[in-house]
Amino acid sequence: MAAGSKDGQIYHERNAYDPGFEKNGVVPETIEGHLVDADRYGVTKRGLKSRHIQLIALGGAIGTGLFVGSGATLSLVGPANLFMAFVVMSGVVWCVMNSVAELTTYLPMPGTSIPAYVHRFFEPSLAFAAGWNYWYAYSMLIAAEISAAVIVIDYWSNPVPTAVWITILLILLICLNIFVVSIYGETEFWFASIKLITITGLIILGVVLFFGGGPNHDRLGFRYWQRPGAFLAYEAPGNTGKFLGFWTALVRSGFAFILSPELIAITAGESEAPRRNIPKASNRFVYRLAVFYGLGSLIISVIVAADDTKLVQAVSKGTSNAGASPFVLGIQNAGIPVLNHIINAVILTSATSAANSFLYAASRSLYSLAIQHQAPQVFRHCTKAGVPYVAVLFSAALACLVYLTVSAGSASVFTWFLNLTTISGFVAWIVVCMTYLRWRKAMIYNGAWESRPHKTRGQPFTTIFTMGFLVILTLTNGFQVFFPGNFSAASFLAAYITLPIFFVLYFGHKIIMRTPWVRSVGDVDIITGKEEADALEEMFQAPVPRNALEKVWFWIA
Repeated sequence: MAAGSKDGQIYHERNAYDPGFEKNGVVPETIEGHLVDADRYGVTKRGLKSRHIQLIALGGAIGTGLFVGSGATLSLVGPANLFMAFVVMSGVVWCVMNSVAELTTYLPMPGTSIPAYVHRFFEPSLAFAAGWNYWYAYSMLIAAEISAAVIVIDYWSNPVPTAVWITILLILLICLNIFVVSIYGETEFWFASIKLITITGLIILGVVLFFGGGPNHDRLGFRYWQRPGAFLAYEAPGNTGKFLGFWTALVRSGFAFILSPELIAITAGESEAPRRNIPKASNRFVYRLAVFYGLGSLIISVIVAADDTKLVQAVSKGTSNAGASPFVLGIQNAGIPVLNHIINAVILTSATSAANSFLYAASRSLYSLAIQHQAPQVFRHCTKAGVPYVAVLFSAALACLVYLTVSAGSASVFTWFLNLTTISGFVAWIVVCMTYLRWRKAMIYNGAWESRPHKTRGQPFTTIFTMGFLVILTLTNGFQVFFPGNFSAASFLAAYITLPIFFVLYFGHKIIMRTPWVRSVGDVDIITGKEEADALEEMFQAPVPRNALEKVWFWIA
């Protein structure tokens, strides 16, 4: 029987909920920030730099949701609703990111994930349900992004079968994630950099077209906000329909942002100098996200009309490739040659980049579950380079559901999966808020609140408001199915089946394991592992710039 030690005491591996197994509510794998049985399973390594972390989070957030999915929302509810939805959702992500960053910076341990913090600060059953919810959502997102990438490739009418492209992309993603974590970080850095440069260029292009600088010298201005209108009514006439249009846009915009803040937490256990790099990445992530999504959605509303014939046809046919991208349509309408193919190539790298981030996140979520004894221990196995290769391969195996796109009519299947992952993300964010508030209460109880290494503004009010808002959003996300003539079993299940699945996992685990409803504040361990985190902070000193160029680079990355 394997054992680990702390202060001369021996902790044996037994049932994770044996009263003698835990110390202060923490399983021994997370004690002092290291893992027991390291010789048997191996451990992850700290190989991610500040620039890697910042671009991993942004790379996972900026994908087909902005480049392609925004077109369907525009045609359905109009430009103003699209723009406001992205701005509001950016605010929600900002609040969630603040909570994640404070938690992660306090204890950036190996095997870190949100469920690990839920287990430690709230209670094990909620952590079990949240952990499997995360893994499922990330794995489905891998399949969704690969599917989008393959359909984008079809824009060029190539003769290669779809299954071949799927296989090539899956093998590429596995190779990027199965070797040294720094290789994954480096490729994601360059993938995401291409996306950021492109979206910046598209914003500049939109401004040029706004003032009539395109080849046809047609000054667009806010023409399309006047015709067909800024707000399109949805499911009801008048102002009620306009509000429902905004709410629909808000739910749909969630897919573009979903689970991106958690990428910061997942990288913490493999990051150099996490207490310096995590706050830096989280602070800049939100501002960059707001700029790219806010300005990006505004530019979309300038260059493409909601009733554009090509857009309406693409959306009505369920097209997911660049032909449905409002950016591509705006470029074509402006009469700019070749650029549509360049943007299509960027959408391809964007989808691949997002899938790359999601495979990393899915594997680390599964690895963290195994550490907490909430998944089979085989998923703890790491290579000598510190990569949990079994978790990577198993997550990629579930993503093989993407082969469903080979058959006709599979687009509707993946639309269903995308709806599921969006709501799974909302549920995950609610759990983040609950865990943060419990951790905050324990910190205050122990007189340690003011000593936390990273402080964010507006707490706890922003977290409380965000949690309430997300609860309402989750419960009302499928409101349209209740309108007369709209109800269908498929639509209802897509909107709400995540909730019973989550509660079955939660209550099933609680009944079997007999876990407490919530850890009492006095039993929440906020100490174990902090000394090691403090020592790690001292080990990685902030680099000193040698010249003006390095000073600028260190500020950016």
